[in-house]
Amino acid sequence: MPRLEGELVNLRAVEPADAERAYKWINDGDVTQFLAARYPYSMEFEKEWALGAAKENAFSELRFAIETKDGVHIGVCGLHRGNPENRHAELGIMIGEKDYWSNGYGTDTIVTVLRFAFYQMNLNRVGLAVFEFNPRGMACYRKSGFTEEGRAREGYYQDGRYWDIIHMSVLRREFDALHGPAKTTVNSPASA
Repeated sequence: MPRLEGELVNLRAVEPADAERAYKWINDGDVTQFLAARYPYSMEFEKEWALGAAKENAFSELRFAIETKDGVHIGVCGLHRGNPENRHAELGIMIGEKDYWSNGYGTDTIVTVLRFAFYQMNLNRVGLAVFEFNPRGMACYRKSGFTEEGRAREGYYQDGRYWDIIHMSVLRREFDALHGPAKTTVNSPASA
């Protein structure tokens, strides 16, 4: 699969060599506080994850490494539980390099993934879940076109209390209204 190009990021296939950075990120409490990753992960686990991601990307599980335009690997994202009958998948994203937080990389990653989801995979809906204590994440998702559709009240326990899990989604037509339809280039014999 070729890389996907956004304004600030390029998305590429995960490689086994990405395991060391993923290991650092998945064991950093500042990063994982916004993920459902409660327990420590071993380097062996991350190597297996990266190897599995490197071996296969498919409609049901699609994973990307996030790189800046100058080639710095800053995170991972993916579309999970893809359902071809209902044209739906779930978005996951982790910007692991904290120096790149709050600089537009997350939003650009999400918009880039959504363009691929809607115009290459022919999805109609992309959903996600976010914890109520992640206002920066929610702002990023809203900026990308997601709207809240419900809550799992007190569905997650962290730091001595229960928090709501907010379910959000974006439909293709909503994405188009906000970001414009995909730009396509068709080379026909008449234009050659």
